[in-house]
Amino acid sequence: MKKFNIRKVLDGLTAASSSSVSSSAQPGTPRDADPVQETLQSEHFQLCKTVRQGFPNQPASMAFDPVQKILAVGTQTGALRLFGRAGVECYCQHESGAAVIQLQFLINEGALVSALADDSLHLWNLRQKIPAVLHSLKFNRERITYCHLPFQSKWLYIGTERGNIHIVNVESFTLSGYVIMWNKAIELSTKTHPGPVVHISDNPMDEGKLLIGFECGVVVLWDLKSKKADYRYNYDEAIHSVAWHHEGKQFMCSHSDGTLTTWNIRAPAKPAQVITPHGKQPKDGKKPEPCRPILKVEYKTTRAGDPFMILSGGLSFETVGRRRDCLTVMHGKSTAVLEMDTAIVDFLTLCETPYPNDFQEPYAVVVLLEKDLVVIDLGQIGYPSFESPYPFSVHESPVTCCEYFVDCPAELIPALYSVGTRQKRQGYSKREWPISGGNWGQGGQSYPEIIITGHADGSIKFWDASSLMLQVLYKLKTAKVFERARVKEEKGSVDAVDDDPFAVQTLSWCPDSRLLCVGGVSAHVIIYRFSKQEVTTEEVQLLEVRMQNNFPDSAVDSPDPGGDQSPLPQNTAPSSPQQDSQDPPLPPGTNSTDTGPRDNTACLQLRTAPLKQSPGFQVELVVQLVWVSGEPPQPISSLAINSSYGLVVFGNSCGLAVVDFVQKTLLLNLSTADLYSPCEPRQPRSPRKTRQPSAALCDSNDGANASEERGKSPTSDVKEASFSRSRSSSVASIDRESREAVCAFVFCESFARREIALGACLLVGTTQGAVLMLALGLPHSPEQRHQQHLTIASCGTISQLKGGILTMALLDASGTLLLPAYEPWSDPNASDEEKERIKKRRPPSPPGSLEGQDSQFLVLCSEKQAKVLALPSQTQLYKHSITEASFVLCADVVNMGGANCLMCFCANGHIMALSLPSLRPLLDVNYLPLTDMRIARTFCFSNLGQALYLTSPTEVQRLTYSQETCDNLQEMLSELFTPVETPEAPNRGFFKGLFGGGAQSLDREDLFGETAAGKASRTLAQHIPGPGSMEGMKGTASGVVGDLARARVALDERGQKLSELEERTAAMMASADSFSKHAHDMMLKYKDKKWYQL
Repeated sequence: MKKFNIRKVLDGLTAASSSSVSSSAQPGTPRDADPVQETLQSEHFQLCKTVRQGFPNQPASMAFDPVQKILAVGTQTGALRLFGRAGVECYCQHESGAAVIQLQFLINEGALVSALADDSLHLWNLRQKIPAVLHSLKFNRERITYCHLPFQSKWLYIGTERGNIHIVNVESFTLSGYVIMWNKAIELSTKTHPGPVVHISDNPMDEGKLLIGFECGVVVLWDLKSKKADYRYNYDEAIHSVAWHHEGKQFMCSHSDGTLTTWNIRAPAKPAQVITPHGKQPKDGKKPEPCRPILKVEYKTTRAGDPFMILSGGLSFETVGRRRDCLTVMHGKSTAVLEMDTAIVDFLTLCETPYPNDFQEPYAVVVLLEKDLVVIDLGQIGYPSFESPYPFSVHESPVTCCEYFVDCPAELIPALYSVGTRQKRQGYSKREWPISGGNWGQGGQSYPEIIITGHADGSIKFWDASSLMLQVLYKLKTAKVFERARVKEEKGSVDAVDDDPFAVQTLSWCPDSRLLCVGGVSAHVIIYRFSKQEVTTEEVQLLEVRMQNNFPDSAVDSPDPGGDQSPLPQNTAPSSPQQDSQDPPLPPGTNSTDTGPRDNTACLQLRTAPLKQSPGFQVELVVQLVWVSGEPPQPISSLAINSSYGLVVFGNSCGLAVVDFVQKTLLLNLSTADLYSPCEPRQPRSPRKTRQPSAALCDSNDGANASEERGKSPTSDVKEASFSRSRSSSVASIDRESREAVCAFVFCESFARREIALGACLLVGTTQGAVLMLALGLPHSPEQRHQQHLTIASCGTISQLKGGILTMALLDASGTLLLPAYEPWSDPNASDEEKERIKKRRPPSPPGSLEGQDSQFLVLCSEKQAKVLALPSQTQLYKHSITEASFVLCADVVNMGGANCLMCFCANGHIMALSLPSLRPLLDVNYLPLTDMRIARTFCFSNLGQALYLTSPTEVQRLTYSQETCDNLQEMLSELFTPVETPEAPNRGFFKGLFGGGAQSLDREDLFGETAAGKASRTLAQHIPGPGSMEGMKGTASGVVGDLARARVALDERGQKLSELEERTAAMMASADSFSKHAHDMMLKYKDKKWYQL
């Protein structure tokens, strides 16, 4: 008779309505005698973003504070990224999402003005760790084209598309009544509109003179006091930028025909000099041939030598293969052309002084590219670049997969850093990084964090992500073990090989043993060991595997086709030609040859020359899937490696294969259908001699040509199709053979069957929701491991869930997560004496099961639901329906605060947390809906409340679901603003002060204030208080404190009104008394007089 368990009923009542709890328990379940105490509660969870790292996606503008030494970058999507010293960075986002067309720092004030493409201005407060908008100003009738904020001024000049200039008070963010109209700035005889304002700047030596550049080529020197134009300078070509000489007597313009014109301010008739930096100079004195536009020029002076002229663009039209991708530095008689990898978005020259009327003394140039940020040292010969401390190489090649490890062994980061330092490039500038503002946060996490990113070019990068920082440690190039791809030449077709044949598709890493297993898009698996010594491998070990669907004449393949072993049992399901026709389709881009079907050849050719392997991860074994009767190998959907067992397992839509990387043999090659019928233990045959594959390359292509699409994960079509495909719990054998893929693995020490004792096992999950177990027969002693073969037996299905299996984990009877056994790391190239000092095998940690009693929990999570089973009885204890309308993208069992929980991320944007083992909902937040596959393939949870994903092709977004981390986030974040004294103004000198030759100041308040200029039109722009301003805080005040404050204000107003009423009453009484007195006096005056005497 079954025993009724009231505790499970109570747990079910506390769970969500979508979860169902088993109402009965089998005898001996671990919760009957010793229930698991679950310490995690809902108050331990809170979701918030922490930091965004990487290169700003789609950059559009840039600004630099020369005193605070902070760099700001605006993007096409309205994002704002701020950078200081290494580890100091911040991310903000404009609500509108419009492109940031220009940025202006209030130098050394801790504030920043941003101008957006939707004609709005925003004032950011940078004195707090999370910057906030103080004020916003939205223009209604005119479009903003250019902004200029003079140093130590509170008046911002705004140029518009109509050619007008408006002035904004940055303190109150209100418009001044002072307006410079375009028709007053240009000559009255001009019959055409001058175009938008492309430049505004004040004369460095006279703040009362404003230089205005119009797109048509007209430049106007405007006198602010007299409100008229002093000089007008006309040129035939359109203007792109203007730069002043610091003495204020000359300025330089860059034009659309590749010319630079230099003007004396008192000689407007013609330019003093016209040069074409990259144009051919004709001998007959004619005008040089036109070149591409010079988009920007900067003119910086030095005390000791010639000035610097720095420009972007202006190359000759004859230059092949260059499109605005060169920066030209002209210094004296030398001209240096610095070629960039991608197009230049903007550049800034960093100078020693913030004052425009002093010698600038430039020392560096910051160049913002479409995909990178380069800082050039102007103080060294050859203009070398600085080594960037920022993690801007995330997108060096598109990211295809990502893994996140928190609280890993402490010695890992120093070990990776030591081997990674040898990979650093040489030739960088010896000086310190010039963008050095801000301070690091306090109270960062003390545990080590490592992020691993796999890339489309086959490279793998290891990042130190500790304490909210991100720094590359080590880079591994997996493509080095293969011959370089060549164009495939076949009869009747000329196709290019896959753009990214070495792309990393999935990986498995054991931090304790430092074993790395990499699965590539060309159906290859590479196993690496970590070593601190350099070795040269004469021949890379290769194992070829022939995986195919389970046809009637073959069930399991082996490296040796001619062995004497009897074939494995066939699947009991019938096979037919219709089943064969339902095989997975060919990947896009594959073709068959006219000479016959391609067979027994791999997609990539292994390197034949000796391979020199530097310290770090070194190749142990390469496994390649081969073509089968004209069918290309199916992409690998999942893999796992275990150092203690010496095994690696990988699977795809055909089935799974288990490889012994110690003996370099294939242990098992099983179709998915054969997993469902229990098989007897069997041993592999002796491996054949390694055969080199043919030189033909795999012709599979993921169908994407653009770099963004190439960054799309090379995940198998089966896995992506599983997102939208509904599944049934009872699937026919024909369906399993044709569509079911292996998608999850876990090595563990558990109970393969109810009557079998604790032993090594392999859990297998499929895309149809089946969970199966394989029993692993290991040698009794480590010494026999190199001689005896391992045995594997299929134990059939343990459970069936809706949707593809995403994660599996084991807990002991107390709820502690049981990690797979591992072998402690030892250098494979070390001496035998050193190896002997290291313990070779970790003893099994879980205790054996007592007779009739369960001692483990098996946690299963699929795309639709989660289950918890008791082992070895395989009794279902808990079941929770995670989602019905959507599906789970990512799930993992993580450790948080000393306890475990199940974290899930759904395609509808919800992030959920479920307690273990009872599956109680602890968190459900609508965070981020699935907008592209990049999020799906890179989202990953880790321990201690950490998670991350790629929010753009170039940026990593990190977040936390821990309440404790959210509470400490303010202390952990870096500070942008630090108190720094503004440098002293340049000395005018005795004679300049005596004769008035120095800089002329201007009281802008007298000109632009409301008293002198009046009020601006209310319909021109609308002022919007920001959430960081006092008005915004008052508007968002809520709750008891806000109600009390409003009540207090109301009482104060009522008291004030009562006092005013009392004062008015007293005034009326005094007036009445005065009137009464005057009336009495008049009555006495005329009392005794006759009427004719009046």
